[in-house]
Amino acid sequence: MEAIIQTNARDVLQQYFGYPSFRGNQEAIISSILAKKDTIVLMPTGGGKSICYQVPAILSEGLTLVISPLISLMKDQVDALNANGISAAFLNSSQSISEQRHISEQIKKSAIKLLYVAPERLFNGSYPLMDFLKEITLGLVAVDEAHCVSQWGHDFRPEYLRIGELRRQFPKVPFIALTATADKRTRADIADKLGLHTPQWFISSFDRNNITYRVTTKQDAMGKLMEFLDFHQKDSGIIYCLSRKNVEETAEQLQARGLSVLPYHAGLAREIREKNQELFIKDEVKIIVATIAFGMGIDKPNVRFVVHMNMPQNIEGYYQETGRAGRDGLPSEALLFYSYQDFMTLNRMMEQAENKEFVEVMQEKLLRMNSFSQSNICRRKYLLNYFGENHPGECGNCDVCFQKGKQQDMTIPSQMLLSTVARLGESYGLGYVILVLRGSKSSKIQASHQELSVYGIGKDRPEEFWKTLGGKLQQHGYLAEAGTIYPTFKLTQMAWEKLKGKEKILLPMEESLSSGKRSTVGHEEGLLDELKSLRIQLARKANIPPYAIFGDNSLIEMATYLPIDTDAFMTISGVGQIKAANYGTTFLKVIQAFVKKHQLQPKRKLSSAKPKTTAGSGSEIITLKLFQSGKKIYQIAQERELNHSTIEDHLIRMIEVGKLEVDEVLSKDDLLTIRLAYRRQGSHYLKPLKEHFGDRFSYFQLKAALVGER
Repeated sequence: MEAIIQTNARDVLQQYFGYPSFRGNQEAIISSILAKKDTIVLMPTGGGKSICYQVPAILSEGLTLVISPLISLMKDQVDALNANGISAAFLNSSQSISEQRHISEQIKKSAIKLLYVAPERLFNGSYPLMDFLKEITLGLVAVDEAHCVSQWGHDFRPEYLRIGELRRQFPKVPFIALTATADKRTRADIADKLGLHTPQWFISSFDRNNITYRVTTKQDAMGKLMEFLDFHQKDSGIIYCLSRKNVEETAEQLQARGLSVLPYHAGLAREIREKNQELFIKDEVKIIVATIAFGMGIDKPNVRFVVHMNMPQNIEGYYQETGRAGRDGLPSEALLFYSYQDFMTLNRMMEQAENKEFVEVMQEKLLRMNSFSQSNICRRKYLLNYFGENHPGECGNCDVCFQKGKQQDMTIPSQMLLSTVARLGESYGLGYVILVLRGSKSSKIQASHQELSVYGIGKDRPEEFWKTLGGKLQQHGYLAEAGTIYPTFKLTQMAWEKLKGKEKILLPMEESLSSGKRSTVGHEEGLLDELKSLRIQLARKANIPPYAIFGDNSLIEMATYLPIDTDAFMTISGVGQIKAANYGTTFLKVIQAFVKKHQLQPKRKLSSAKPKTTAGSGSEIITLKLFQSGKKIYQIAQERELNHSTIEDHLIRMIEVGKLEVDEVLSKDDLLTIRLAYRRQGSHYLKPLKEHFGDRFSYFQLKAALVGER
């Protein structure tokens, strides 16, 4: 029975969603739901949570009810499902009575498979949905953003607590709860408050290895932001600010610089918020500047960057907000501007809460967020450790890792700055320390401080140098910020020991917000631009988001492999039967014209769903069978009395013709790591890639990972 279920699920995935195989735990989760078991899923944003209940919805009898916190998510999901040929609808207050009545009638006729609602809709209003659900066959209930049920979560919503009552009313209907972020306390709350019956737990890795994490000090924040945005001129992104005022000011400054930007915060009229959000989702506007009120459930896969102009309150919120970048799996970036002033501001806000236990828990979370911001530990390692997941080594894809091996001898200027902090009694912030260091004549400088031996010793260096050095000394554990009203600097024990021992201080002073910038190589940029333009035209005509037609990853594959007939078009990731029927002819015309104009040769894309049957030589087939029997490459070489490199060439050839899957050679994580590094280096040569990884990967593994990429 299970084999039949899995086969059906794979068929549904291919037919409706255009993907040849499931990712991670998706297939096991779907099997759990189809076996009528309550299920809890922790999966990072972009990991494919929606597939976990959308596929069972198609395979199950009756209606699948999806409980979601925001109207925007419902509309986007429904648009995407309908574009894939799956009948779906939503009910909310924005609809007229006649619209809602029509949807109800369609559900009674079994013409709708998925219905999206907010939790308030279940019990509130003149006609609570709970009464209607008792009149129909309910096949599955999916609770999205399930962390909202816990007061310990970063986005508690009281109305989520009533979902447990729905569970009691339908004891035989399986429930699936999904979230991207939940610590141990929140996880326990999800199962308890929703009233789930011995739920099956599926906890995926929290590692979003396509995201580059960066943290930088807030000094010259606008200048740094403009440098960062210069490398994302064609990209869509979100910029988060702490207050409505910050949102307005930042949006105005960016607009004045000619950028495509709109604001979003709760102080704007509802129709303006909705309009700005819609323009962003439909790629009519590139950047949205917002408070954290924006974004939960925004199903926009091609967000390429997320910027925090202020430090978030906790790591769960930061992780979820940065996770809105790169949902399609393509390289994306997260940039955080840090200042101790933000920490103090957030701490004071928390102290105003009445629940003492809640305040203590939230303050502890804030301390961990502050520690992350100041740390010189690999960002990804820190994040994963926070969520209870081990990350061996360093990721090589964050600002801390980029700085490895780039230290400079900063002993003398560091001694100057540290000594000035000490002579000032560790009672002042960095700005005042720099004024003293540079011998400022400002009236702010106390007369006694002008008599200090350190006064003016750093006047030969610009203010910006000292600001950068102060930030680096803080990040690497020499300076710590303190103070309750105003931030002040104090020396750490390590700093005192370095000063007393006259030891060298090595720091990575160069900071570039583009050092890890990665470009996707191998595709025709001109064709990609044409396909994106076509996608926007079609989306406007249908009044749906562009990604509901095809995601960026699908367009990049089209611009890479240049499919010029229907069979080749069907091998593109994200192209299912319905989309091929609706859009195939239109997209193929653009691709065919581009190929003809530029005299290009289409490339073959190997599909794991339909392996190519191109025969290899007899010798290659023998090598393949020995390898698949479990023998190592050196053992095969010895047994066949062939060179080690010959055996490797045989296996590479087998990957190329589709007889050997690359994940039989490399794990999926290693495969993505190699491909991301290859795209980032911007060249087609293996040598620099081998030098980058050292002994971590062999040339054979690199070649195997890059079949179809080079």
